[in-house]
Amino acid sequence: MKESMQRFEKSAFTVIGKEGSTRDGDGFIQTLWLEANTHFAEIEHLVKRDANGSPIGFWGAMSDFTRSFQSWENNFTEGLYLAGAEVADNAVAPEGWTKWSIPAYEYLSAKVEGNTGEVFASMLSYMEAHDERLAGAVHDFINPAENGQAYMFFPIRKL
Repeated sequence: MKESMQRFEKSAFTVIGKEGSTRDGDGFIQTLWLEANTHFAEIEHLVKRDANGSPIGFWGAMSDFTRSFQSWENNFTEGLYLAGAEVADNAVAPEGWTKWSIPAYEYLSAKVEGNTGEVFASMLSYMEAHDERLAGAVHDFINPAENGQAYMFFPIRKL
């Protein structure tokens, strides 16, 4: 795990996406991504881009039900999920889309190769062994610059 983990700071950022919750039932995350991808043209003009014109990132942002970006409740089984893209902070979400402004944190990131549940459990074990604590909800990040490589971002300190 350690070889694929990085520690870094990320300034506050904004995501516009399709929001759902664990209350929507099994498979809700896949449904949100399908909805976001199907209607991506509606937000494409708002998406932040790198020097090559590619989107800088797609997010499966998470929060507790209060939308305060704390960890999912009941042993990480209940909460909100936003499937979307990073956008300019002043972007306005079109009808049917939701905008989240995620605070700045120091993160530990883990590359996802295989089962996300295993990566999540492994990182929590690593953090406990190294006296690190979650400072907020974990986020999924898909990096277009790395051919869609997925990561999980574990916030350890609010900035």
